[in-house]
Amino acid sequence: MDILRELKQRWTAMNDWLRAFLLAVVLLGLVHLFLLRFVSVQSTSMFATLFPGDLVLVQRWRTWTGMERNDIVVFHDPLKDDVPAARRPLLVKRIVGMPGDVVELRDGRTYVNGRLVADAPATTHSYLARFRADSPVDSLLATIGLPPAYLGQERRVVEVPLNEAIAEQLRKLDDVVSVERTGPATGAPRHIFPFSPYFPWNSDDYGPVTVPRKGDTVRIDVRNLPLYDRLISVYEGHRLGVSGRELTIDDRPLTTYVFEQDHYFVLGDSRHHSADSRYWGFLPSDHLVGRASLVILSKGPAGLRSGRWLIRP
Repeated sequence: MDILRELKQRWTAMNDWLRAFLLAVVLLGLVHLFLLRFVSVQSTSMFATLFPGDLVLVQRWRTWTGMERNDIVVFHDPLKDDVPAARRPLLVKRIVGMPGDVVELRDGRTYVNGRLVADAPATTHSYLARFRADSPVDSLLATIGLPPAYLGQERRVVEVPLNEAIAEQLRKLDDVVSVERTGPATGAPRHIFPFSPYFPWNSDDYGPVTVPRKGDTVRIDVRNLPLYDRLISVYEGHRLGVSGRELTIDDRPLTTYVFEQDHYFVLGDSRHHSADSRYWGFLPSDHLVGRASLVILSKGPAGLRSGRWLIRP
């Protein structure tokens, strides 16, 4: 009680402006922690729904009230598990699979629970753009919203994320020879999750895979363990091992596992230029920061972009 009385006396003795400033700081901190925050988009993984330089308003309370399929979500990078969650980079993707959903990609088209799901209107795919010699490629790409340093080096043929509307815009430029969409991915590259010959998938032909849901039980064996080993050992904190010819969890035989939290399957709207669930697996619910709800403003290489003020992504 003496401590509370002393704190009250000190608070009363403070200058009015100082008290107002401290209250404002506390209020802003609570808003940032529980209600809203702002995130600046840096990559092209959601192009052209979101552009590099977009300042996005994120609804934090949605992590408590629940997400929905097709929400654009902001979350802590799941691969940076050697860094405390609050200090990890933030990523932005779209929820395609909710907990319990079955997700599959066939020839680049998305199916959820066996039904074809339409892409978001601005979704982009991989195109090959051919430019004339000595053309200012970086500047040309900047006209459609891609960052000037997107190339990394000067080339005449560039693979870029476009949709047909943006591709047609690019074709109209004098220094552009052609812009054509590439074919779907082939083969089974080793960098596709879950990195196992038992799952010979690629970025356009993927799954079917069931998204883990809290409370669901799955049988575990050597064949499907690659789907769940990171989830069990990193996200949900158990110790996996082998005893003789048996898999173990926390030194006990492992035959089934009950998921302890919901997970999501997320994709970038730039389908061929996004590191998402196809490359690192399921997104744990405790990594979510919130839902991207509004583009406040957008800054491109030449300054603020017109037409990207207070719009819903």
